[in-house]
Amino acid sequence: MKLYGLKNCDTCRKALRALPDAHLVDVRADGISFELLQAAEAQFGAALLNTRSTTWRGLDDSQRARPALELLQEHPALMKRPLIEANGTLYLGWTKDVQAALGL
Repeated sequence: MKLYGLKNCDTCRKALRALPDAHLVDVRADGISFELLQAAEAQFGAALLNTRSTTWRGLDDSQRARPALELLQEHPALMKRPLIEANGTLYLGWTKDVQAALGL
């Protein structure tokens, strides 16, 4: 199981504590593959982009108008976190629904 997020993100830390077998992939330090971003965008759509983040607030209108995949490749911290890949299935966020789907 892989958990894509940021090592200093509180939500990612909570998910890691609950999923001791998960491996954290820090998207800022290690990056994230374009193929995985495409799959996540196909499944989650606009929800993949965290428009409440500090990074998003720092972008001007012309930058915000760019395609989501382009923005996420350039600014991986814009991704809603965590993105969890477990047994070929993707989960986004750390909601009660995600936790239930992962058997917690």
